[in-house]
Amino acid sequence: MFYRESGDFKKTYQKDSQTFPIKFDRWRYYFVMLVAFIVIPMFLTDYTANAVMIPFLVWSIAALGLNILVGYCGQLSLGTGGFMAVGAYATYKLMTAFPGMDMVSVILLSGLITAAVGALFGLPSLRIKGFYLAVATLAAQFFLVWLLNKVPWFYNNSSSGQISAPERELFGVIVTGPHATPVAAYLFCLIFAVGVAWVARNLTRGRLGRSWMAIRDMDIAAEIIGVNPLMAKLSAFAVSSFFVGISGALLFSVYFGAAEVTDTFGISVSFSVLFMIIIGGLGSIFGSFVGAAFMVLMPVLLKNVLVGGMGWPTDLAAHFEYIIVGGLILLFLIVEPHGLAQMARVLKEKLRLWPFPH
Repeated sequence: MFYRESGDFKKTYQKDSQTFPIKFDRWRYYFVMLVAFIVIPMFLTDYTANAVMIPFLVWSIAALGLNILVGYCGQLSLGTGGFMAVGAYATYKLMTAFPGMDMVSVILLSGLITAAVGALFGLPSLRIKGFYLAVATLAAQFFLVWLLNKVPWFYNNSSSGQISAPERELFGVIVTGPHATPVAAYLFCLIFAVGVAWVARNLTRGRLGRSWMAIRDMDIAAEIIGVNPLMAKLSAFAVSSFFVGISGALLFSVYFGAAEVTDTFGISVSFSVLFMIIIGGLGSIFGSFVGAAFMVLMPVLLKNVLVGGMGWPTDLAAHFEYIIVGGLILLFLIVEPHGLAQMARVLKEKLRLWPFPH
């Protein structure tokens, strides 16, 4: 009744293998894009942009990047915060060294620089995996934060050690700096979020994505059938770091406007992004967005309900947030390891069989 494939015929292989082969899914995608690009900017306020929409888009890109590495390739990483810092500081250096460079090129070049750094730190994955790889990436997190904090060249010898994003325009519209409007900042981040999701969707459905999943499921068997573990693992680290670098660049230049590496990109950032993909669903693009939405909206909801409505102290509400996140992670790992994305898939399957669901 609600979700049917009957009568939706495909006459070519190209139509059968398209991203959304079912007409209902395509129209749903068009509707989401219409709401995101037209409806939301019409009602966007400073609060909803800075507290909900922009952080949701930025963290969605970071979660999607980590999900490529952990969910699709099976390489556990705890260095997300460090790679986001590389993207942020690369953006700062490019913006200050090349004032005439447009922001799209700055963000993409920052992602490429982060991809090179991520591939370098991904070399240990060729020899170690599991818990040992997590420790190696955790070492990368601390090393990158230490390096960016100790070398004055990265923050242009600033006495405070803080970096601030200069004001930049795109097609005559200010997108960074204190004079950027919430709508301009939101649309700028939205374009990157949609572009990253589109690239990730096509990569995971192609030969490269299948090699990642083969390495994730059983690396020895994947190598036997012809998958090159060197190329698969390093490409996963590079693509993941590219997305994470874009996220760090947007977090610094558009969302915060300023950053200090120890406070902004600490180890808590790495764990937060990992929690997003665990709750949203490993190996799912949709799950990356759902997990990011949950982790962004939950503190806002708790603050409005507990602090604003019930008069709780702010620190008590913050500790209660950690309790909820920890409990939900345990719940998902026990009850539904594939997260909220799997629940959505089960619901869709039941709607396909309505009124006789399993």
